[in-house]
Amino acid sequence: MSGMKTYQGSCHCGAVQIQVQVDADAVLKDCNCSICNRVGYLHLIVPKEQFELSSGEDKLTSYRFNTGVANHLFCSVCGVKVFYVPRSHPHGISVNARCLADDVWRGMPVEAFDGQNWEANVSSIT
Repeated sequence: MSGMKTYQGSCHCGAVQIQVQVDADAVLKDCNCSICNRVGYLHLIVPKEQFELSSGEDKLTSYRFNTGVANHLFCSVCGVKVFYVPRSHPHGISVNARCLADDVWRGMPVEAFDGQNWEANVSSIT
């Protein structure tokens, strides 16, 4: 796995802990859909094999809306969404880059994604 970096992350209270392996040239997606815009979610999408839920599975609560395909997972203690299974990548994981330790996301490139018009734009992220 050359060119890969491993990052740790967590929710605000620390109940949900993750580890994720990321390509060195990863690009984050800043989505303007109804939920991402409200919570400031910054997407780092990885294959499930590159993601590990280290602790807190018992603290996760699920929220589904619209088509019900995306499984939004929140810490039931502090309410932070560290990761979820996105509709655009149902076999992957979208990590909230803002939940990664040491603000490592600040050094990663960010692209805007027009999630308000999801159907017309989803091909640009798959």
